[in-house]
Amino acid sequence: MQLFDLTGRCALVTGSSKGIGFALARGLARAGAAVVLNGRDVAALAAARGRLAADGLTAHTAPFDVTDPDAVQAGVTGIEREIGAIDILVNNAGVQYRAPLADYPLDAWQRLLATNLTSVFLVGQAVARHMIARGRGRIVNLCSVQSELSRPGIAPYAATKGAVKMLTRGMATDWARFGLQINGLAPGYFKTELNAALVADREFSAWLAGRTPAGRWGEVEELVGAAIFLASDAASFVNGHILYVDGGITASL
Repeated sequence: MQLFDLTGRCALVTGSSKGIGFALARGLARAGAAVVLNGRDVAALAAARGRLAADGLTAHTAPFDVTDPDAVQAGVTGIEREIGAIDILVNNAGVQYRAPLADYPLDAWQRLLATNLTSVFLVGQAVARHMIARGRGRIVNLCSVQSELSRPGIAPYAATKGAVKMLTRGMATDWARFGLQINGLAPGYFKTELNAALVADREFSAWLAGRTPAGRWGEVEELVGAAIFLASDAASFVNGHILYVDGGITASL
């Protein structure tokens, strides 16, 4: 079990006041890491930190906008100076907007690019500079089954997640030589706030159950083991890999 022990390590998880980000932060904390919660809503971050503290888990907050280059640089520098060296970065922040592609609003396209893709570049670069200097570090980028697949109404989202997949591989290609492991964690369809409308849609849930070999939605806690693996010494020679946690949906027609 020492391979999966994160005791003494500091993990920054972006977009972690709720949903998948919070579940991953809690899982890393339970594995021994001191977690840094990130988001733009200060009150939501404080509430999330309180939930972790109530479970006896060490957590800090670092509110900054992951799409703002100056805010990212200041935020990462502040964590390194005031909390400690970032050993693990989980780039989780993301948004979704569904609309027919022919009518897709430009501002929604730009918001998806900024939040889902540019933030991975900005935060990854800022954190990697410190990791490279230390000769070690783990970066886990949140990809998706939409890194490989699409369906009507989500082409821009799929484009961002496909790009995150390739950015992850590019990061590994450039930074593995410096002792960093950079991999992607790709969820399938999980019950989250982002998917609340789909979960409530009986027709869609029935379609999903039929399309997914496991026959159901995923629960966010089912992502935690994969995240711990990618963040731990157990993944010391895993680089540029995209780990799909999707109930088999990418394996089946």
